[in-house]
Amino acid sequence: MDIIAEIGSVHNGSLKLAFKLVDKAKDCGATTVKFQTHIAEAETLRNAPAPEYFKKEKRYDYFKRTSLNINQWKKLKNYVEKKKLNFLSSPFSLEAIDLLEKIKVKSYKIPSGEITNIPLIEKINKINKPTFLSSGMSNWKELDLAVKKLKDIKKLTIMQCTSLYPCTLKDVGLNVIGEIKKKYNRPVGFSDHTIGITAAILSVFYKTTAIEKHLTLSRKMYGSDAFNALEPDEFRNMVNCLNEAQIIIKNDVNKNNLRKLRNMKVIFEKSIVIKRKIKKNQIIEFDDLTFKKPGYGISPRKYKQILGKRAKKNLKEEYILKIGDYY
Repeated sequence: MDIIAEIGSVHNGSLKLAFKLVDKAKDCGATTVKFQTHIAEAETLRNAPAPEYFKKEKRYDYFKRTSLNINQWKKLKNYVEKKKLNFLSSPFSLEAIDLLEKIKVKSYKIPSGEITNIPLIEKINKINKPTFLSSGMSNWKELDLAVKKLKDIKKLTIMQCTSLYPCTLKDVGLNVIGEIKKKYNRPVGFSDHTIGITAAILSVFYKTTAIEKHLTLSRKMYGSDAFNALEPDEFRNMVNCLNEAQIIIKNDVNKNNLRKLRNMKVIFEKSIVIKRKIKKNQIIEFDDLTFKKPGYGISPRKYKQILGKRAKKNLKEEYILKIGDYY
């Protein structure tokens, strides 16, 4: 499973801080780190409306201030790859794709807000590299068209998500994962925007191939991605839980194979035990028997097979009955 640490723009335009976030992602067990490639003048009008969490500055100004230049992107990509992590970034304009191509990215992530940006999707399809497609604010008709336009992408992973920040538990929509698989016959991942890790862990049981979650050093950091992200200890815990969940899913249990339970059966199950003295040749009755631990004798489930039989020898109280003690 690909565990994607979404750093986004929480680096706040600082390459040093971006490096530190990459270090934390590596330490937490992520396999991929993802950023966002914003070129403000190519992406948005200055007076375009902004989400509620953009309060301290205009979104255009934020993107302009926090965007990295091509040399910084090169350094960041190289740093990520030296850490043996996959580098991923979401382009938010055609120009952003050109920038990412110049630094020779190996894969793309199409953000939810670009799913109706058909020129951008067609350009990524033409480049034909492994691609993640987010579906957080699209209906089936819009997603159908996007997937159709990405027909040449052999390795296309469709990410189920709900673009609410934070996303409530009622709006997660894990049921959609199965619907996407059935409809498109493509690998499906999950981008989790909830508070906490429950949704991410549960998504594993839908056999997702990738899990994406925002990572920050602290939710008190400035920016659009920090307040809804996991801090390092939380992210590490999520990764551990995801890995444990995968072990559970990948290992089916044969209910008839009790090899590992042999000792437990002896300790916890019961045997047929003589309750009161029985003389040789005496008929064994129900009141002559009791059922006690340990379980290495005759199982109580066979008690009816013994009733009415005769003892081959004198049997003492608290004696564990054996096959051959009766006829």
